[in-house]
Amino acid sequence: MSDKPPRILSIAGSDSSGGAGIQADIKTITMLGGYAMTAITAVTAQNSVGVQAIAPMGGEVVRQQIISCLEDIGVDAVKIGMLHDDEIIINVAIALDRLAEGVPVVLDPVMISTSGSALIAPEAVEVMRAQLFPLATLLTPNIPELEHLVGRSLGTFAEVGTAAEELSAQYDTAVLAKGGHTEDARIIDVLVVPGQRAVSFNDARIDTVHTHGTGCTLSSAIATLLGYGQPIEHAVRLGREFVRRAIAAAPGYGSGNGPLGHQAVRGGKA
Repeated sequence: MSDKPPRILSIAGSDSSGGAGIQADIKTITMLGGYAMTAITAVTAQNSVGVQAIAPMGGEVVRQQIISCLEDIGVDAVKIGMLHDDEIIINVAIALDRLAEGVPVVLDPVMISTSGSALIAPEAVEVMRAQLFPLATLLTPNIPELEHLVGRSLGTFAEVGTAAEELSAQYDTAVLAKGGHTEDARIIDVLVVPGQRAVSFNDARIDTVHTHGTGCTLSSAIATLLGYGQPIEHAVRLGREFVRRAIAAAPGYGSGNGPLGHQAVRGGKA
């Protein structure tokens, strides 16, 4: 294995408050010892209480950012987050056609922010399913996103697991269904990998409102760990632990859903 840091490309939006999006990804990748690169899809004005403005990038600019990284630096794993619209999605798919075979792609199908703000145009969801889901190594929907993707409400752990299996079979990709949006005292995530048994991860909920950027942090952590060559189940396990430690170290900034404490979590790739 190379002693160089794994090259991780994050394709996502910018969060001006630093808690989510590209900023959370860079912090996570760096704290896990990776080399972070970015393709910014949109600039947002946001903070712990909501998203105040969104300015999407042009699709061609997003595509060129990706190609510039692939052609010179190279990449060991890709994380995809907020994409905003179908033009951006189509250009991301075109750019990733240059990706070397076997490079893992972690796709977080970001639709709604922690504060409840819409982050993708409704018509773009179907384009994302058609263009990017087939390229993904792992999808990481939360329960509201998973409900949207399978077209029904999911009220029990068994129903969440079944929905994850359906999505996994439909696109022949691994699915991590995240259970953090329930009101339960424990958070149960379900990992479905084609050809393998489903695995659940069960942890006590950390009592805090400071969870801004948890999905971004988790997906970029998993991508980084996959970039090191970790098996997917182990990458998910370690990625979840990174997020839990970052939540526990949240600095308490903001009057709403505040950011995590990425700065307090170092290492964790092995």
